[in-house]
Amino acid sequence: MAKKKFVVGCFDNEEVLFPAVKKVRTAGYKIRDVYTPFPVHGLDHALGLRETSLHTAGFIYGITGTATALGGISWILTYDWPLNIGGKPHFALPAWIPITFELTVLFAAVGMVYTFCYLCQLAPFVKKHHFHPRATDDLFVMVIECTDKTNVEDLKGFLSSNGAIEVNEQIAEEGWWWGRYDKDDEKTLEKEIVAA
Repeated sequence: MAKKKFVVGCFDNEEVLFPAVKKVRTAGYKIRDVYTPFPVHGLDHALGLRETSLHTAGFIYGITGTATALGGISWILTYDWPLNIGGKPHFALPAWIPITFELTVLFAAVGMVYTFCYLCQLAPFVKKHHFHPRATDDLFVMVIECTDKTNVEDLKGFLSSNGAIEVNEQIAEEGWWWGRYDKDDEKTLEKEIVAA
């Protein structure tokens, strides 16, 4: 995967983070992401992110569950294995409502979980670069993607003047990759021991 250069600024307070995000965007820099220890209301709007379409996916999964339930039950009870249950008609739609509801909820819930995990690249043995070890602990970490035209030293000074308590430059792989942190840490430690 391609490696990219990032400038990482750490903030210790969300009141300092919000104005810094606005100033960085106004200055024309591309904010890759902001990692926070807890959900920050309004940060998605400050970053200029569009609203998620996860609810649309949930609706589609729910309709798929409804169609699956109605199609399956009607095919089984009217064509494949019709039963005479107390003289009721074979196509007894009111009796199918509980199963239809349950399959609608099941398809919507499971589908939205898988979609969320795919979009956020969450899965066992999927690794992403961690820009700061305290990013989800007690620091607000802003990651800015550098281009060929970005003056890194000016950007570092800009972040420091806007309240960043720590600023550094990192080179990281874009996206995610398969692996385990504990195994990769062992390999890195072995290489360092051999090099020493």
